[in-house]
Amino acid sequence: MAPRLTTEDAETLALRALGFLAAEPERIEPFLSTTGLGPANLRSAASEPGFLAAVLDHIAGSDSLLLEFAENLRLNPEIIGEARRLLAGPEPDDFP
Repeated sequence: MAPRLTTEDAETLALRALGFLAAEPERIEPFLSTTGLGPANLRSAASEPGFLAAVLDHIAGSDSLLLEFAENLRLNPEIIGEARRLLAGPEPDDFP
């Protein structure tokens, strides 16, 4: 069984995902458009709670983007979902 991700691992993965998006204008522009952020405030937003989960949400929202990112890092795409859940916290349906 593979070791579980730590919060630090999930944050690192999300930061790598942000770098992956930022490397190509056609990747980062839809993310910026969705979030309402611009290049000038992207760095400060990265320290906001929930931002890193939003980065992973964006990556996971596109099968082609998810698979390209996972392949780039040689990861199972399911790890990205696990990291997102770890960063975002429990879903409302997770409570009894």
